[in-house]
Amino acid sequence: MRRTVVTAGVAATQLVLVGVAVAPQLSARTTGDTYLMRVAPLDPIDPFRGAYVSLDYPDLRHDSSLSPGDPGLGSLDDGEEGDVYVTLVERGGVWVAGDWTRDRPAEGPYLACDDRSWQIRCGIESWFLPQDEAAAAEDLLRDGAVAEVRIDGRGNAAVVDVRAP
Repeated sequence: MRRTVVTAGVAATQLVLVGVAVAPQLSARTTGDTYLMRVAPLDPIDPFRGAYVSLDYPDLRHDSSLSPGDPGLGSLDDGEEGDVYVTLVERGGVWVAGDWTRDRPAEGPYLACDDRSWQIRCGIESWFLPQDEAAAAEDLLRDGAVAEVRIDGRGNAAVVDVRAP
């Protein structure tokens, strides 16, 4: 009986941990509003991870010294690390970075990002697709595309589509 209770407790804990891990993406996909952002390929299809593409967001870059093709969105260079918030403003039918701050914005669309690793991550850097669509996706990204990103009220974001502008 004790073994059954322990096994059930471990299984329940694992389910809770999985829920916590995917909650930001699920929240963005289910409750978020849709925003279009210019996107470019940063990395081709990775043969080891399947139909996966690293995406670059040229209009979201903070560090203007980065050249196209350099990974990441830049850095704040303020000696701190942790949460970073990118406010978004609309320009020409797409959304671009407005202001970068360490304090959560009170209103307006924004991305909740993190710079605890070697680059700023906002949760929209990768796009996964079926293997049979990989070649067409490479052509689309090379010719210029927009990412359809869903962002919830807490700044959690998820890429739901990449398409021609």
